[in-house]
Amino acid sequence: MPMDSPSDVKAPVVIVGAGAAGLMAAIFAAAGPRPVLLLEGGDRPGKKILISGGGRCNVLPSRVAPGDFVSDGSPNTLAKILRAWPLAAVRRFFEETLGIPLALEAETGKLFPAVNRAQDVLDALLKMAQARGVTLYTETRVADLRPDGSDWRVALSDGRALLASRVVLATGGLSVPATGSDGAGLNIARALGHAMTPTYPALTPLTCEDSAHHALAGLALPVTLTVVRPQGGQPLRATGGFLFTHRGYSGPAVLNVSHVAVRSTFEGGPRPTIYVQWSPLDAAAWEEALRSARGPVSTLLRDHLPERLADQLLAEADLRLAYLSQLRREDRVRLVELLTRYPLPWHGHEGYKAAEVTGGGVALDQLNPATLESRRAPGLHLCGEMLDAFGPIGGYNFLWAWVTGKIAGAACGGDA
Repeated sequence: MPMDSPSDVKAPVVIVGAGAAGLMAAIFAAAGPRPVLLLEGGDRPGKKILISGGGRCNVLPSRVAPGDFVSDGSPNTLAKILRAWPLAAVRRFFEETLGIPLALEAETGKLFPAVNRAQDVLDALLKMAQARGVTLYTETRVADLRPDGSDWRVALSDGRALLASRVVLATGGLSVPATGSDGAGLNIARALGHAMTPTYPALTPLTCEDSAHHALAGLALPVTLTVVRPQGGQPLRATGGFLFTHRGYSGPAVLNVSHVAVRSTFEGGPRPTIYVQWSPLDAAAWEEALRSARGPVSTLLRDHLPERLADQLLAEADLRLAYLSQLRREDRVRLVELLTRYPLPWHGHEGYKAAEVTGGGVALDQLNPATLESRRAPGLHLCGEMLDAFGPIGGYNFLWAWVTGKIAGAACGGDA
């Protein structure tokens, strides 16, 4: 690794972090005239790529809108960033440039590599980076960054240092710490004076202390969740898979609303209420079914819900042995409420160890959206999970990594 390059040698572009955003940044930075060094603190690059999608890697969503993302920043800024590399163009890059055909999983709208191997995605990115002259160093941790004239001094944890013409921070957040995510880049950004949105685990399972729900562990079904915030505003809704676990609740629907619950535990104050509609039938449909059907109430519920869940709801309504013809109006009202607006008894969350992504991070207004260059530290670019934006389950966060990595890298590559 070149240390303290002589003045007559062009200082390299240094990319810190060889995850999804860092690899993409390195590929596009290498189109410029300066050498590109990709520094990875762990023993190998792309660990989160390899574990994503159960080892299949959900490369992209099949559709996207700026409103899919959560950020405290300006919606216009977020939209401008996403427009810089539209979804269709990102897909073409993977399929035509990297040679990774993508296949649609129709029931979820996710795009996976047709071969269903995350390793192929990582290999293709590494091959492209190598072909463009990127030099990868693993087990190379950055301890500090400091401006040095028009360059940057990159201090490594082993005491060495190097000069860089530009630096891209792509170190990720705090989610899945087993992959090496420790917030080091966030700490560096904070030390350089960047305003930060407080971080919190996002897309993480929720926990509960209800033993009756623990007994339903392993039960999965599609639901609709509605989150009502104590401070008011538009409710948040999510439809998708719901899974009872031994500790609480998971599944795409839960993960996609968990940030509201989790953030309330970090900020204090009243917590949001999460209501569950357990089937596609709404209140009017259930009311009609309860009025028109015959026989035991349990038979009707088991026609629409898993048996164990149906029995649990009937127990809570005190209607386990009831017949439809015997239901009083107040019985129907109580049962319909449990079926369509069930208050989920959540108490906490699984934290960063199970979180898909980090909420919060470097505020978007700290960056030029066209280049992701810091407004506070010229020559420094930031991208990926470090930024205050994340999307739902389904490839949205990889899309954010690819797009922001490309913007940051291309801006460095264009610097002569």
